[in-house]
Amino acid sequence: MTATNHPTPGPSGDAVREQVRQRYAQAATAVGRGSSNTELNDALQVVDSCGSSDTSCCGGATGTIDDAFGAALYATDDQDALPAEAVAASLGCGNPTAVADLRPGERVLDLGSGGGIDVLLSARRVGETGFAYGVDMTDEMLDLARANAARAGATNVEFLKGTIEDVPLPDASVDVVISNCVINLSTDKPKVIAEMFRVLTPGGRIGISDVVAEDHLSPTDRAERGSYVGCIAGALSRAEYLAGLAAAGFVDAEVEFTHEAVPGMHGAIIRATRPEQPVA
Repeated sequence: MTATNHPTPGPSGDAVREQVRQRYAQAATAVGRGSSNTELNDALQVVDSCGSSDTSCCGGATGTIDDAFGAALYATDDQDALPAEAVAASLGCGNPTAVADLRPGERVLDLGSGGGIDVLLSARRVGETGFAYGVDMTDEMLDLARANAARAGATNVEFLKGTIEDVPLPDASVDVVISNCVINLSTDKPKVIAEMFRVLTPGGRIGISDVVAEDHLSPTDRAERGSYVGCIAGALSRAEYLAGLAAAGFVDAEVEFTHEAVPGMHGAIIRATRPEQPVA
């Protein structure tokens, strides 16, 4: 099986990207007005088109969003160590900084860095000899993340504007790539996976949190469970994720379900390694 972009029912790739940008811009603005993480993630009504009644970028099909998303997935110590605005802007489905087992001196890249929570946690874990980059396409989130870095006094971080399909970093420039419930939002996942491979040093690794579907669910099944912008319709299955990683050249790939987000679809941990030497 190879990684493919299924013709998921719904808007085109450009339309999805614009919906994502708008939703994250609105989320950043809401945090700037003082919204809490609970308020941000408790949708009044999550609709399939992610329209004006939706207050969350990631969530279930309808109704109140539970602890499958947001700051509740981080330890209290982690939350307490960061600016409140960084915690409030958390919209992910896991804690990739813990998944990646970061070590002092490493260079880390967070794809879709949002308000900066995972970049700031990464910067603390890699220490003064390490560095943490964040890439995001939303100006409002980048402004929020940079302000949060200043509040935290973090000097070993940089937030870059770009897309996760075209990362603004050179080849072999980081040791670890992390991401938190963002790859499912892309309409060109093979390109995202290829970009992760490109920017990693030989022997580098990925530690990702994402929403992943059970293998029996078709793209139509996934679309029926929630919107693309709500992190549901665009999710890969476990088999598709593993095939996509292998096609890009990754080895030792694994996808581990951690908690159910909606029926048949789970928050998951994805790990894989770029080989030290090219695979023959």
